[in-house]
Amino acid sequence: MSSNTKIVVLRSKEILYSIIMLVLGILILIFAVSIFHPNEKNTVSPPETEGATYVPGVYTTSLQLGNIQADLQVTVDANHINDISLVNLEESVATMYPLMEPTLDDLKAKIIDAQSVENISYDTENRYTSLVLLQAIAETLEQCSQ
Repeated sequence: MSSNTKIVVLRSKEILYSIIMLVLGILILIFAVSIFHPNEKNTVSPPETEGATYVPGVYTTSLQLGNIQADLQVTVDANHINDISLVNLEESVATMYPLMEPTLDDLKAKIIDAQSVENISYDTENRYTSLVLLQAIAETLEQCSQ
């Protein structure tokens, strides 16, 4: 009986490379499945705050004052109006409309205390300035309402 013995010679370097490639292939496959498979952990949803009145942030509305534009900025958190201010107010606007800043300061104090633009009283001397500012503040608060 003749036996043909076959001897297979494997080099340890080839075995090591094969094992590394196999492990990398499995890792790539797992990574691809985890990225492309939608599950509830990967979906991003905005935080829900129950009873929140506003979406927190800084909101801006533009006021057209003659040929010049000024920006009214309102800062809110989830339930409160924190600040109201005029930004990008040029010196010429402050000169041409001297009642703008004092009127806003007065309205700001009243609105922050009341946390609403409803039933806000203002001086009859500053009626038109107050109305323009109240309208801009109301528009800005509409932007940040949920």
